[in-house]
Amino acid sequence: MKKSATRPNQSAPEDKGKPFNGYARYTNLAFQMFAIIGVGVFGGLKLDQWLQLRFPVFTLILSILSVAIAIYSAIKDLIRK
Repeated sequence: MKKSATRPNQSAPEDKGKPFNGYARYTNLAFQMFAIIGVGVFGGLKLDQWLQLRFPVFTLILSILSVAIAIYSAIKDLIRK
């Protein structure tokens, strides 16, 4: 019986798509974080405009909250996979 013809330093044909999968995964994660933060900031701006506040209280609160939610979502996604 013959052993496999691949050497230890050569990658198998199945490994060729793995680097692309990693890039796609982290790019998706970055876009997801950008969307969460963008919705939070946009919502805060619109809420401050609607309430006609001089100081952008809701913009600050919602932007900080959306960053925390985006980080939580990213960590949860990274741990899961």
